[in-house]
Amino acid sequence: MAANSSSTVSKPSNSTGGKQSGPSAEQVVAAFQRMRSEQRSMASKAAELEMEINEHSLVIETLKDVDPTRKCFRLVGGVLVERTVKEVLPALESNKEQISKIVESLNTQMQSKGRELTEYREKYNIRLVGEGEEGQGKSAASSNGGEGSASKGGAGVLVS
Repeated sequence: MAANSSSTVSKPSNSTGGKQSGPSAEQVVAAFQRMRSEQRSMASKAAELEMEINEHSLVIETLKDVDPTRKCFRLVGGVLVERTVKEVLPALESNKEQISKIVESLNTQMQSKGRELTEYREKYNIRLVGEGEEGQGKSAASSNGGEGSASKGGAGVLVS
């Protein structure tokens, strides 16, 4: 049984004499953590872009009630530029649409990453720490009823 500060890994006994096929438990955990990190970064980027969409919507609603010839200022690449409302409003609406498309794309990527994570968890029998307490009653019942279900996965990996 190998352990590090963030996860516990249990290896099944192999009758092949020590040669293990596939990645080691540490490699499995590292790959799983990397995929979780990628999914989290996608989620935080999507949340950040959602806030930008809300800001764009607020500014667009404010500028719709203003005289189109009135001057306004816009930050472009770190430089404050003076424009009129009629010049800025279409650009804001276009930016909002583009950001919305990016958010949709990120959500699609997050869903596929979630499916990939689920498949990876099932393939390598990975359990998260919080799931251990809930799943112990179920796993004890299933191991008594069907012995093949406990040994169908590779290494049992517990990830915090």
